[in-house]
Amino acid sequence: MEEMKADIVVIGSGPAGQKAAIQARKLGKKVIVVEKDSEPGGACLYSGTIPSKSFREAVVDMTRFYDRHFDGKDYVLPSVSMDVLNKRLHSVIEEQRNIIVRQFQKNEILLLQGSARFENQHTVIVVDNDFRLKYQLKAEIFIIATGSNPRNPVDVPFDTEVILDSTTLLGIKKVPKSMIVLGGGVIGSEYASFFAALGTEVSVIDKRDHMLPMLDNEIGIQLQTALTGIGLKFYGKKEPIKITREGDSARVEFKDGDVLTADILLYALGRTANVDALHITNIGIRSDSKGYIPVNALFQTSVPHIYAVGDVIGGPCLASTSMEQGRLAALHACGLRTHFFPTFYPVGIYTIPEISSCGYTEEELKSMGYHYEVGRAHYYEIARSHISGSNTGLVKILFHAETLEILGVHCIGRNATEVVHIGQMAISFHAHIDFFVDHVFNYPTYAEGYRIAALNGINKIKAKRLL
Repeated sequence: MEEMKADIVVIGSGPAGQKAAIQARKLGKKVIVVEKDSEPGGACLYSGTIPSKSFREAVVDMTRFYDRHFDGKDYVLPSVSMDVLNKRLHSVIEEQRNIIVRQFQKNEILLLQGSARFENQHTVIVVDNDFRLKYQLKAEIFIIATGSNPRNPVDVPFDTEVILDSTTLLGIKKVPKSMIVLGGGVIGSEYASFFAALGTEVSVIDKRDHMLPMLDNEIGIQLQTALTGIGLKFYGKKEPIKITREGDSARVEFKDGDVLTADILLYALGRTANVDALHITNIGIRSDSKGYIPVNALFQTSVPHIYAVGDVIGGPCLASTSMEQGRLAALHACGLRTHFFPTFYPVGIYTIPEISSCGYTEEELKSMGYHYEVGRAHYYEIARSHISGSNTGLVKILFHAETLEILGVHCIGRNATEVVHIGQMAISFHAHIDFFVDHVFNYPTYAEGYRIAALNGINKIKAKRLL
């Protein structure tokens, strides 16, 4: 066993761990990163964000998805194989992996492979896959960034062919004719839309009454309508009680007596934090009732020199927010003054069509008693949308009815995850809705939806004042 010392040891090399390590190294600290897998990048790179978004883009391109608008009844869905889709996916993964490796090398960050566990508050032991001791690492600061994995209950007979989670789904050999997705959250909704676009008969099941219930309701309804248009079926308020594999098919029995079968089943009912292998009880840290590591506003655990960031501390569980958490934790650990994590940040959901939001929803404003107004720009009003063949979508701006301050922005449709950042900046600078009215936007662009929506909202205010 090799003994090593560092100023900071980061456990995990996903987005949170990467940014924490690089920030600490930029401040002159000796940094060691421990990664349990053979290559850096974490679940984000190999089974999460990068594969799913790469898969999405490949599906859109190879099915000529937006040609449907132009071709109409003459549109013929091209045959697309999983081999071709995965070839593109793995090309992206390899490029991203190389970037991470180069960044670590350039910044002289030592990357060690193995599984880390705490021996005491200033020492971790790293073991290989056979639990043989490899390293003993001592440091003043530790940053836990071990991420999460799909929640796989023991009573669900997972395999790698029919009954799958989001990690094993992309390993299937062919595009299925039918698919059951258990869970209408982000992961379930994204993959459901991808396979529906490929021509798979997709059924999404959830105990709630609609998909993505955390969204502004109007946006959620728009998504469900769009997905129904490409053949997806949603069954709400249904609870599975038994999942089995029968031959080459998945079978689900529900509490109400219904039964569904399909070629494959995606189980997408939550994720669990990667905590158990860390042996955090050895150092006086206990996970909360949901299995996450509790932290304060500075990402310190109950042991102040041990930080935790990313999925391992719970929501929002986004790569973007994890990166910033890692950076802020490293800054504080290195003795620099930092700001608190932002109250508002964009959330991107890469369904087809994609969705992004920042700020309050209508439902939240109603519950808080705000006097607000809504400005809308439907994609069918935006010339850029017709040019691109994607007239399904909406830019929605929520603003205070008296002060006109922008309170929330919600987008669904092509380029939504890019366009939302204009609204994010407006919210951050406490801009008023007339800011968008008084500025010129490039034409034709999706971004001009902000001006159309602002004019729509302002005209409602003027109309009410004339009454």
